Amino acid sequence: MMGRTMPIVLNHGVSRLRRSLRRLGADRKGVAALEFALVVPLLMAMYFVTIEVSQGIETNKKLARAASTVADLVTQQQAMTASQLGDIMDVGKAILKPYGRSDIRFVATAIEITDEDAPKAQIAWSWANAGATAPCQAAAVGSTPDLPPRLKVRGTFLIHVKGCLDYKPILTWAASREAGLGVMDVILTNGVLKMDEGYYLRPRMSPTIPCANC
Repeated sequence: MMGRTMPIVLNHGVSRLRRSLRRLGADRKGVAALEFALVVPLLMAMYFVTIEVSQGIETNKKLARAASTVADLVTQQQAMTASQLGDIMDVGKAILKPYGRSDIRFVATAIEITDEDAPKAQIAWSWANAGATAPCQAAAVGSTPDLPPRLKVRGTFLIHVKGCLDYKPILTWAASREAGLGVMDVILTNGVLKMDEGYYLRPRMSPTIPCANC
């Protein structure tokens, strides 16, 4: 009697297990929550990357505008002093507002081109505001600048202004305040993206623009 009962009990248990597995396979409860949990991190990453890229592009445009403005103001002068250059560069800094995660640096360089058949370019003066580092460091007077050939017009004078900025993305900047937010440190060098923009302009009010204490 016992020998006949055991197969029946086992078969009944296997049948119940099969029915349970079929019900589990057909159950769709929680699928939406699982999909949401998988997709949200990707969507959030795409959102933040989009914000960072758009802000980076906008900041670079402002940097170019700031360098252009400083060059424009310098070339409107007949003569310059280091103090006047500092004031003009402060105007350029204001253009980057409200961006304020790092400071913009400028270098203004006067380039003299000799009046001869094979014109040579040399630095007449160069001045950078405090804390400027390469590529916005002041050049040595009398040194030869890396000037595009089309700008080597004999007997002319040029003003070159370059602006430099260590762009700090929001997530990297927030890392110093909130642990775990420095995601961009993995992508960028030391958490910054180095930007620089430069412009060449010619004097407007006089043939040259001397700077007494630059």
